[in-house]
Amino acid sequence: MKIKTQIAMVLNLDKCLGCHTCSIPCKNVWTNRSGAEYIWFNNVETKPGIGYPKKWEDQTLYKGGWEMGSKLRLRAGGRPAKLLKIFHNPDLPDIDEYYEPWTYNYDKLISGPAKKHQPATRPKSLITGKPMRLKWGPNWEDDLAGVSETGSGDVNFKGLEHQIYLQFKKVFMFYLPRLCEHCLNPACVASCPSGALYKREEDGIVLVNQERCRGWRYCVSGCPYKKVYFNWQTGRSEKCLFCYPRVEAGLTSLCAETCVGKIRYVGLILYDAEKIVTAASSKEEQDLYPAQTEMFLDPNDPEVVAEAISQGVEQSYIEAAQRSPVYKLAVDWGLAFPLHPEFRTLPMVWYVPPLSPLVRFFEDSDDNLDNPEVMRIPLTYLANLLSAGDEEPIRLALRRLMVLRSYMRSKRLEGEADIGVLEKAGMTEEMAEGMYRLLAIAKYRDRFVIPTVKKEKDVDLYREQGAAGFNPHRA
Repeated sequence: MKIKTQIAMVLNLDKCLGCHTCSIPCKNVWTNRSGAEYIWFNNVETKPGIGYPKKWEDQTLYKGGWEMGSKLRLRAGGRPAKLLKIFHNPDLPDIDEYYEPWTYNYDKLISGPAKKHQPATRPKSLITGKPMRLKWGPNWEDDLAGVSETGSGDVNFKGLEHQIYLQFKKVFMFYLPRLCEHCLNPACVASCPSGALYKREEDGIVLVNQERCRGWRYCVSGCPYKKVYFNWQTGRSEKCLFCYPRVEAGLTSLCAETCVGKIRYVGLILYDAEKIVTAASSKEEQDLYPAQTEMFLDPNDPEVVAEAISQGVEQSYIEAAQRSPVYKLAVDWGLAFPLHPEFRTLPMVWYVPPLSPLVRFFEDSDDNLDNPEVMRIPLTYLANLLSAGDEEPIRLALRRLMVLRSYMRSKRLEGEADIGVLEKAGMTEEMAEGMYRLLAIAKYRDRFVIPTVKKEKDVDLYREQGAAGFNPHRA
């Protein structure tokens, strides 16, 4: 057993407002530079929809992530395949799949002469400087805008008659905030010919060494989540940093800090690194989610704690893992799931599935507590998104969330807790109270449990200059 630590995040989709407040501070701090105009480390997509960039989930198109043949291999091929097409990567999304960044001639609006009508200005490209017609953007499908045209391209409709669910009267929607998954088995790292991408030893954050990056862009095509971007001005790849300077100080990322809906939870996970290949190599795609959860180690197990200490894991890290909200949501309660585990990257940003707005079905009859299919959001759609098509763990999670509401309603409004309803979902009173506290009324210190990093002990900080961020001389 080789015990490693990993910073991880859980997002409760049932509470996401779709306000995009998480995206703005990230944009202002990390990608508010020339060459990075189209880059959004964090973005919020409306589902159903094809997302940003267009159809990022369709790996038959982009060939990102891993696939299982006789052995685990990159979908885009190994070193020989990359050398053959090193000057031409056909699997890259082009600028139209993202959007061509634009601006406006604001000087015309401010200093133009007085006229009868209010002045207007046309958008112009930040790349060519020429006038352009807007055809796509980072949140073009916001609140189902245009989904009647693009929705049929959503790969999560696999096994569903998508035309039925795209009808106005039967439409459903929810918001999906996305950032780099900081995977345990990152395809971007394995795809880089120059070895510029690496996974930090102390917390598992995946970064780009700007000094080593040569702009081959195989990391862009290799990432199945399309969260590695190419800066067209510097000629270097960039990606989400998980705000590592803040994490090292015991603070959470900006997207989590500024979230209005308080949907994000950040904590530390202990896992067995020797099981990575085995978990990612699961023969059946539906086995990938349970295989990843089996990698996670119980931080309260005395044997795990003793072994972690013997392997040099800091005591502060162990204590943080014991208080981690991520472990509770993902393992203890089985409420959170990885985004597209079938990509085999073992992602570490997990999601609590959203409940349907039509909760009256559950309120009218206790029998419906065991029947999530009556909700407006199709169970199959959520399973295709979060559990590689396996509906059972999604059904159990939704059942527990609904049972929790019913239990707390009986306790608060009727004055007598309905214990019987908990038994239907395999829950105890202690579990229900813990879920309620974390999901509904959690304080800041409960949602974010991050130990400070003691890098000065074993890292040469002088040699790390330019390796863990952006080189100002190239920006």
